[in-house]
Amino acid sequence: MAFLYVTEQGAVLRKVGRRLVVEKDGQKLLDIPAGKIEGVLIFGNVQFTTQAVRLLFEQGIEMALLSRRGKLLGQLTSPNTKNITLRRAQYARSLEPLFVLSFAKSIVAGKLRNSLHFIREFGHNHRDLDLSEGSCQIEALWRQTDARTDLATLLGLEGAAARAYFQAFGQMVRGSLNFDGRKRHPSPDPVNALLSLGYTLVYTEISSLLDGIGFDPYLGYYHQPSYGHATLASDLLEEFRSPLVGRLTLSLVNNRIFDAEDFFLHTGSGGLYLKDESRKRYFVEYERFVTRPMPDCGRGQTCFRKLFRRQAERLRDAVNSAGAYEPYEFSW
Repeated sequence: MAFLYVTEQGAVLRKVGRRLVVEKDGQKLLDIPAGKIEGVLIFGNVQFTTQAVRLLFEQGIEMALLSRRGKLLGQLTSPNTKNITLRRAQYARSLEPLFVLSFAKSIVAGKLRNSLHFIREFGHNHRDLDLSEGSCQIEALWRQTDARTDLATLLGLEGAAARAYFQAFGQMVRGSLNFDGRKRHPSPDPVNALLSLGYTLVYTEISSLLDGIGFDPYLGYYHQPSYGHATLASDLLEEFRSPLVGRLTLSLVNNRIFDAEDFFLHTGSGGLYLKDESRKRYFVEYERFVTRPMPDCGRGQTCFRKLFRRQAERLRDAVNSAGAYEPYEFSW
């Protein structure tokens, strides 16, 4: 199933029977059965009726509200998905240092391994590039993960790996756009803007998914609790940063699907953002990417959206059993 992105400013999301309809100025822009929707994302000045929200709740569909530029403002969810047994186990595990450290190591090791595979895949396909320095640094740090004995040193290791990764990522940007390193809040260039938007969409999907399964998305294990931050969603996002958002961003930039003309400078924040029509195109590319079939390590085929759920279910099983968490492994 797909996600519905409502971006047309001034539009209204309504319920007609068991269908969701988007209208503006008396014209119907979209008409789709609610049963074909997994989630709804509302961007900016878009209205919705209580009847539409009730239909979403009845179908177990979550709604996320975002600013026009893509900042997550909040989520609406049905109380039927709340699983107090799972949440009690989640809270209990957060007080068990060995479980927290074990899970954090798995998350960081998975992130570094996936970053390494991504860089090597790109280097394999672009023999003119020398990405050995970055890949060697990340591999060395990945092999040190299990030896870390606390979250602080693990965070330091991850930070060093991130610097090596984005240095290599800059070499991998082949289009007309420049990338001088990862910068955010605000994004100073188009590549950073695309990365931030991609991370936000994956974070939002995972947060809604965790809530639907019964977790409290705001209590993470690796990322420490922070007001208004779904830290558990940030935990699971780490494994998908390079294989999903990194690959998608490079594809959009290197294939010149987006260029500098697709962005505008926001005078208030000083950051770059996609223009409205370009953002709509981005959502089409994102949906295509997260639903595209791909190999699943000898298990047949899957897609990233299915992998989000699988990893959330793996986390549920680990929390309920106090066992080990198996991170997602990207392969090529």
